[in-house]
Amino acid sequence: MQILSWIDWSVLCATLIAIVAYGTWQTRGSKNVKDYLRGGNTSKWWTIGLSVMATQASAITFLSTPGQAFNDGMGFVQFYFGLPIAMIVICMVFIPLYHRLKVYTAYEFLENRFDLKTRTLAAILFLIQRGLAAGITIFAPAIILSVVLGWDLLTLNIAIGLLVIIYTVSGGTRAVNVTQKHQMVVIFIGMFIAFFLIVDKLPQDITFSKALEIAGASGKMEVLDFSFNLNNRYTFWSGIIGGTFLMLSYFGTDQSQVQRYLSGKSVKEMQLGLIFNGLLKVPMQFFILLVGVMVFVFYQFNEAPVNFNPTATELVLNSEYAEDYKALQKEQQQIFRDKQKIIEAFTNSENPEAAKYISAANAANDDIRQEARALIDKVSDSQDIKVESNDKDYVFIHFILNNLPRGLIGLLLAVILSAAMSSTASELNALGSTTAMDLYKRNTSEKTETEMVKASRWFTFLWGIIAIGVACVANLAENLIQLVNIIGSIFYGNVLGIFLLAFFFKFVKGNAVFIAALITQVTVIALYLLNEFEYINLPFLWLNFVGCIIVIAVAYVLQLLTPNNKTAHV
Repeated sequence: MQILSWIDWSVLCATLIAIVAYGTWQTRGSKNVKDYLRGGNTSKWWTIGLSVMATQASAITFLSTPGQAFNDGMGFVQFYFGLPIAMIVICMVFIPLYHRLKVYTAYEFLENRFDLKTRTLAAILFLIQRGLAAGITIFAPAIILSVVLGWDLLTLNIAIGLLVIIYTVSGGTRAVNVTQKHQMVVIFIGMFIAFFLIVDKLPQDITFSKALEIAGASGKMEVLDFSFNLNNRYTFWSGIIGGTFLMLSYFGTDQSQVQRYLSGKSVKEMQLGLIFNGLLKVPMQFFILLVGVMVFVFYQFNEAPVNFNPTATELVLNSEYAEDYKALQKEQQQIFRDKQKIIEAFTNSENPEAAKYISAANAANDDIRQEARALIDKVSDSQDIKVESNDKDYVFIHFILNNLPRGLIGLLLAVILSAAMSSTASELNALGSTTAMDLYKRNTSEKTETEMVKASRWFTFLWGIIAIGVACVANLAENLIQLVNIIGSIFYGNVLGIFLLAFFFKFVKGNAVFIAALITQVTVIALYLLNEFEYINLPFLWLNFVGCIIVIAVAYVLQLLTPNNKTAHV
């Protein structure tokens, strides 16, 4: 088990203490709802842009994305191709309307346009999916520290969750926004340092361009996939169509993001903040994926474990399958030695045929890793111990702990924990404000400003406890970043469809939308389950598009079948 040096501990602890202290200090003056929930509308565009980015870029981004690239290459970046399109639409349609109505949450608009029950339903759908996602963002850094310290995951989930609760309940929206701005600076610095150190640790004769050639020969640099094959989860078309609908839903209707830009000084500041995010987000994700690809190249010259999860490796080596696992380790070592000769021939030759041998060697290595996962699963099932054989989320942290110098290990851990805390803080802040404004205030007697701020804090605390509970029962699924996006895709399309009906279908009224939303949510969940059990082939990204189309179509038809309805206006 990795033991951190005192320098690493100093960097890590100083970062955590600074975040909590700064969030608490920022509570000064947050005595009314406008200050606490909208940060007093004082945020500049760069604060909004970095805060929006930090909310999306949780610890999952810096844990899972490099591991995703290590296994599957750069193709995941296509997932974000719809983001710039979504930013333009939100700037043109959503922001002016939210600003004109002076809403505290996105769902207030739905009551103005439709009715209370539609507003309540949309708010509840948000609370369900974001509450689940908040649990995953707590669970992600707990994995890191469980590997580093050997602590129990349950204990870590509770400890990290409580730390975030203290910071979030104290800080409010203004503290979240301003803190995230500084956290993103730390994150960028840490990731750039990690990238340059990885490249520096490659053999002297392997330049960056040669590293890219090796990655390309291994199939890791295939960025664009224009096929219409639904078996390929990430394609140009799923990114442009499904990704656009997902990003429209997330940035336009998810309160954790809407609350970030509602704190802007003006419509212009809000719009500039989102455009800034749209321009920077795709290059940032490309860079993080490239870090993962460079880690892959690093392990072409340095032996890697058969499985990057040390807990899983320890479990299987202490089981009846230990000899089988050791045989796989020896087989992988032989492939590694053979691959060194192949790569040397490839880098010193213009022969394009050499690339095929690199690809074949890595395919053989992948087969061994798959066999290792199967053995780990057997042991896990036989001993009834929950251990994850899927090691994508452990790849980057394994590299950090075993290859970076002292001090920088603490910095990279601080980067990941900063991302975790900033993202979770935004989520809890939004969950608390939505519960307070859309459910509590709207369904109780008139409350004073002080009572609403107090209620918002208590609801934030409650959602923090719920998120900890979700974290304690969370599963890695295929990997964490996909799990969060799957949860969002099940709900986002439906909610986006409700908002698009409100914006563009003026004759559709509340009853039709409410019934259509219920039908759609049941349908989307059913489609997801049918896909999971392989009765149909519908990758999760397409659920955003399908859900949006279904709710619009059903509401439109229901309204046509309802006679004598007057046109509704905002």
